[in-house]
Formats: sequence, structure tokens, C-alpha cells
Amino acid sequence: MAQEKENFLGRWSRLKKEEKRPAAAADKPVAQKPQAADQPPPLPPLDKLTPQSEFSGFMHPKVEDALRRAALKKLFADPHFNIPDPFEPNSRDWNISDPISKEMLASLNQARTLLFTPQEKEHALLADQAKAEEEAYAEEEKRRAEREAKNDEPGRQDT
Repeated sequence: MAQEKENFLGRWSRLKKEEKRPAAAADKPVAQKPQAADQPPPLPPLDKLTPQSEFSGFMHPKVEDALRRAALKKLFADPHFNIPDPFEPNSRDWNISDPISKEMLASLNQARTLLFTPQEKEHALLADQAKAEEEAYAEEEKRRAEREAKNDEPGRQDT
């Protein structure tokens, strides 16, 4: 073994490089003018931009940030981008809902302890007591009516 064997990865890398060299030379366009690396591509004027325009030139690293932002503002001003995603829970404005009515607010225990003044708390407590008394009276009337209806059944004899 006078000759040393070439390791597998080195051989594989060398063969891949040799394979790509002829293909790369054949694919090169001949008439293309190389652009300077320090110059941004030619850009259309901002007032002529539409949502269908090509905006990739404005993303070049050599384009000024102010110009890039102005182009993006022009692009995202299109109503197509202003439609919120209905499946995104945070895309809605939750600040425009109807306020809680005074009646419902008064029925919340948290509102009584946190939001009401002492007079309002006392008034809410008295209203709750009155409501409970009315419900108890209605329940008692219902029971009395059921008893009277039961006693007044036809065909029943008193004993």
C-alpha cells in the first residue's frame, strides 16, 4: 500500500465540486450587465405604486429606511390588509362593546363591594330584600292556591 487512500468525505466533496463547475459555466447568461453591489436597484416613484407593484426593490439593504417605510405604508394602506382575521381572537376591538346596564351592574356582588358608595350599597341591599320578600310571598300564594284547588276537587267528601 504505497498510495494512501483518499478519505470518503474528501473524495465526495471533490467530486461534487467538479460536477458543479461545468454546469455553472453553461448556465451563465452572457448579455447580463452586472449591477454594482453598493447601488440599490432602480425604484419606481412612490406616487405610482399600487398594491400590484413590485416592492422587493424597496427591501434592498442599500435603500434608505424612510423610503422603505413610505413604500410599505403605501402597500399596507390597501383595504385588503385592513381586514381583521375572524379566527384570530385578538384581532377585534373589545373597547367598543355596549356598557353593562345599571340593572345588571346592581345585581353583581363584585360591583357592590368595589364600585358602589355606601348609600348605593344600602339601597341595593334593601332592593334585594324587597325582591326576596316578593318571591316568598308569590311562592306562599302559589302553595295556598294549590291547597285550595286540592280541597275543592269534585267528588271528594269531607270526613
